[in-house]
Amino acid sequence: MLIVDFPVPDTVAARGALELATEYQSAAITAHALRSWLWAEGIAAAEGRTGVDHELLYVAAVLHDLGTVTEYDNHTVSYEHAGGHVAVALTAGAGWPAERRHRVLDVIVRHNWPSVDPELDLEGYLLERATGLDISGSRPDALPEAFLREVLAAHPRGTLAAEFGACVTDQASRKPTTSARRLVDGGLLRKLAANPLERLR
Repeated sequence: MLIVDFPVPDTVAARGALELATEYQSAAITAHALRSWLWAEGIAAAEGRTGVDHELLYVAAVLHDLGTVTEYDNHTVSYEHAGGHVAVALTAGAGWPAERRHRVLDVIVRHNWPSVDPELDLEGYLLERATGLDISGSRPDALPEAFLREVLAAHPRGTLAAEFGACVTDQASRKPTTSARRLVDGGLLRKLAANPLERLR
């Protein structure tokens, strides 16, 4: 399993998503988004999952934390809903039909669920698994260590633990009924620090 096995979709929506992420997010958060996409694709390959909408998965992965940045931080809804609606707007501009635009919102929202049934939402399942690995270090043995190391070299973790921990803690404080509160109460800061991916850098 290699990075080259998973080409970036060459589409208007994919390019736009990366441009938005790069312009508004820090380098560490954008690297997290790109690792999450690669982990998701790797998990799909390792599990023999077919029927993945690769463009949708890429756009959702790249934008899944955009709602944490100041410019897109909605004061009433969770950061995943806020970022999901940015993805809806982006994909509307790219000409996606309404049903598929709603799918990208669903995938981004569901990445913060405790778990996602792949029969309900395959891309949501893959992104939830991938972000769980990158943030909490869950199931690192799902992917070959050589692939983990290659992705970490290409997209280093940098200051992710400090940045993401501070951001979600702030979200939890300001929006205590959202998933950010559950993540913090569930030991997010400890999990970030103990993530085995930190030791593979």
